[in-house]
Amino acid sequence: MSSLTTRLRDRRLDAAPTRAQAIAFGASGFPTQLMAQTFSAFVVYFYVTHLGVEPTWVAAAMIAHGVLNAVLNPVVGALSDRIRTPWGRRIPWIGLGIVPLVVAFALVWMPPELPAAGLIVWFLIVVAVYDIAFVVVVLNISALFPEIFRTTEERARGNVPRQIFAILGMVLGTAGAPALYGSIGWPGMAIVLSAVCLVLLVWSFFGGMIERQVPEAASEAMRWGDQLKYTFANRAFVPYVLGSLFIQTAIAVILAAIPFYVRYSLGAPEGEGSLLLGAIFVTAIPSIVLWSAVVRRTSPRTALLWSVAVFGLAMLGFVLPSTVMAAALVGVAVGVGVGGLLQLLEVVLAQIIDEDATRTGHRREGAYFGVNGFVVRGSVVLQAVVAAVVLTSSGFDASLGDAQPETVDGGIRVMVAVVPLVFAALAWLCFWLYPIRTRDL
Repeated sequence: MSSLTTRLRDRRLDAAPTRAQAIAFGASGFPTQLMAQTFSAFVVYFYVTHLGVEPTWVAAAMIAHGVLNAVLNPVVGALSDRIRTPWGRRIPWIGLGIVPLVVAFALVWMPPELPAAGLIVWFLIVVAVYDIAFVVVVLNISALFPEIFRTTEERARGNVPRQIFAILGMVLGTAGAPALYGSIGWPGMAIVLSAVCLVLLVWSFFGGMIERQVPEAASEAMRWGDQLKYTFANRAFVPYVLGSLFIQTAIAVILAAIPFYVRYSLGAPEGEGSLLLGAIFVTAIPSIVLWSAVVRRTSPRTALLWSVAVFGLAMLGFVLPSTVMAAALVGVAVGVGVGGLLQLLEVVLAQIIDEDATRTGHRREGAYFGVNGFVVRGSVVLQAVVAAVVLTSSGFDASLGDAQPETVDGGIRVMVAVVPLVFAALAWLCFWLYPIRTRDL
């Protein structure tokens, strides 16, 4: 054990990462997205329909989960920037958090025999551990990205495997989980997915997560008050984080609207929504490579503006289709824009962190990723408000089944196409105000 900790302590990255290191680092995107997507897609269904817990109790527990997750991001980010160890700033957090994260994720789906009130207590405790471990691991992995990959060229190339792994994790989390719990049960699903996540996180940790020797002046801890002051006074970060919030909201609205769109606008079974999601995410994978080439030849700001424009205009196409296949073709165009957003948002944030370090003399990746994570959690609230307003104003009534008023079709098409376009337009305006026009500082 001592030799292992010594090797971890002495590892430092001095040059550009190798391709093997970039792929190993990128592999972390698969387990983190797999856990996140499986949890968000099925945890309410599992506790309400399978365990029989009252929906209002589960809703209250999910609100508590959302609040805790949002608050943890800036706190963990600031702590990560401040703490100094012989093994670095990020590596100890990740190494200590991997096992609790995977175990807590498994226990969410493996509750003991308890009455409903006991199940809610179990849910709150286990999910609190899961939230803490998830933020600790994922935020620190994100904070390593600008440190491992230092230039726009390196970041554009290095982010490709990470985002491809992430999309594959999303797909398995939404499509693979039902197949697993349908064949081997919920505990079996939990064990299989947790084992996969553990293997990939350990590979990524030892193969790709390496810190640099940060100059002493740049690694000194900034005072708590200065952390917030310099973050929110950053002329590049404020338009970026608002644009990121609007983009995340647009995506959240689309994902929430697709089941309604497929059933009530296209008249198809709900399950065919997977064709639309598949068209979006499968197209996004090669698009990541495309946008990597674009940003290497232009600048992060220019490439991001183009990708937001493609994303927004493509979504407007959802107004017209009358069949799932026609809508899937629109999904292909949307996927091109999504690939750009997945590739470019972290590249731009890394550029902001570089500029901040030049100005303040401190490397504060944790603070920026933490505050960004806190703000974009607002997309969940905005998405819920949009869905409630559109469905209510269009006259949607779940008790009517498929016999909805004609106005419902129009309302749902507005929700899946026009509303996301509005949020994308707001994001484009924010990114247009982003002041860093160069490719590298």
